[in-house]
Amino acid sequence: MRARSILAILAMPGLLLGCSRTGGTAPQTGRTNAFTIPHVFRVTMAPDDIATLNPHLHQEVSLLMLSQLTMAWLVRFDSRNNAVPELATQVPTQANGGISKDGLTITYHLRKGVRWSDGAPFSADDVVFSTRVVLNPANNEISRTGWDQIVKIDEPDKYTVVYHMRKPYSPFVEAFFSTGGANPCVLPKHLLAQYPNINNVAYNALPVGIGPFKYKEWARGSRIVMVANPLYWRGMPKLKEIRYVIIPDRNTALTQLQSHQVDMWYPVGGAYLARVQSIPGYTILRQPSYLFNHLDFNLNSPRVADRVVRQALRLATPRQRIHDTVGHGVGYLQDEPAAHTAPYWDPSIRFKAMDVAAANALLDRAGWVRGPDGIRARGGVKLDLDFVSTTGTPDVDTQIELIRQGWQQIGVGLNVKRYPLTLLLAPKPDGGIVNNGRFDAVTFAWGLDPIGDFSGLYACSQIPPNGQNDLNWCNQRADAAMNALYTHFDQAQRNADDAIVQEELDRDVPTIVFNGREDIYVLNRDLKNFHPNAVSQFDDMMNVDI
Repeated sequence: MRARSILAILAMPGLLLGCSRTGGTAPQTGRTNAFTIPHVFRVTMAPDDIATLNPHLHQEVSLLMLSQLTMAWLVRFDSRNNAVPELATQVPTQANGGISKDGLTITYHLRKGVRWSDGAPFSADDVVFSTRVVLNPANNEISRTGWDQIVKIDEPDKYTVVYHMRKPYSPFVEAFFSTGGANPCVLPKHLLAQYPNINNVAYNALPVGIGPFKYKEWARGSRIVMVANPLYWRGMPKLKEIRYVIIPDRNTALTQLQSHQVDMWYPVGGAYLARVQSIPGYTILRQPSYLFNHLDFNLNSPRVADRVVRQALRLATPRQRIHDTVGHGVGYLQDEPAAHTAPYWDPSIRFKAMDVAAANALLDRAGWVRGPDGIRARGGVKLDLDFVSTTGTPDVDTQIELIRQGWQQIGVGLNVKRYPLTLLLAPKPDGGIVNNGRFDAVTFAWGLDPIGDFSGLYACSQIPPNGQNDLNWCNQRADAAMNALYTHFDQAQRNADDAIVQEELDRDVPTIVFNGREDIYVLNRDLKNFHPNAVSQFDDMMNVDI
């Protein structure tokens, strides 16, 4: 999964949708809480605003979760993070003939009798059209990794699509119209074929999809409302309505929980765990995540282009203290991006504890000399770094100050610059801060997929605007391993490829991994049958109710 979960936003909310009971006794309906609204699920992912409702064009985790509810997908993921068919009748494999022996032909068989939420019929025309949308250079797609290997698309009939590949691409199951990451969905040809590109069409504000829910309203900066889709091919979900509440910061989210205005807050940082545990009427769900917290460097900046500088900064970063005091021990201290529960976890990569003396020695040997103000410089380049972030996350602000204190001890300064989330992560053509490389360091969380395809994050070919390699890192050994993974359909072979990528990340330090995350959900005790997986949390919502 190539989903970016930023740690802060700056969108101000309007009024929260609807009224809730906050006192009195519980109604005689078998529900525990008087504030529960029957069959209406109120969710926040504060602070995570939405720039668009079209997942082709943006990458917030909140958008991806809402898209799992509403949009059209060939493949979803089950509770064990395994791919399962959605609009495809089976997940293509070599065993079932969906993948040719040479890996160059991929065949999807599609469900018949499926309709879009506006009533129009779904067919292979939509899949072929959507593929061409991804490949259209005029569209601000998040990534075209894998798609750029398609040489031809055949449509033998209205319920079969055949991809002919230039070379094998084993992560296609995750990348091609699946919910398992920052991936594009299938789009309705009948609504979008008339446009030269999809970047600014009205469709992006209230998309039509094929999911158990459909969009009803988007009050920007305030709320997004979804209602049960009566045309969904699996039938009607038990929930009648889902309200995504946009909240400006985490402290406000805590207040909204205390006043019973929301039924779920996810993801909850460790800094808030003890406080949310004390709120009556809620329960905590805690499980390992495929997300990892990290700090990325922009290797195009002369201030962090020297690998020695990055190695020293890692040694001067108080990760244990951040983990204990800011994260309250939630998650797993580690130096690799892979989750402990992922098949490609590499136990040979050891966590490196803070060592200021060793960091100073590295910089001294490399000729970085302290100036009168205590900041090191070499060859006219001064280690006074631009650290970009957003507002609304006091815990992240505390983390940045702890980083500042650590880096000051080795002669490195910080200039913190904050931007709205929608600007910070905007596509390069729209002036995005990260995608245009206007930073030296930035911190957020990435999510990974079940097989370990790192290419969307770290491949040389994925440097913006072509993809999400915002580090501008191009390591030939790692790149060769990522390309080798494309040809390997056996997970053991992929694990060997991933070991090389993670070894090179550990050596080059284009990113500092803070920790592997735990998913923490605060849930209304009346919520039933919610069983999120680690890669697509809202994929199994048919039987969820409140």
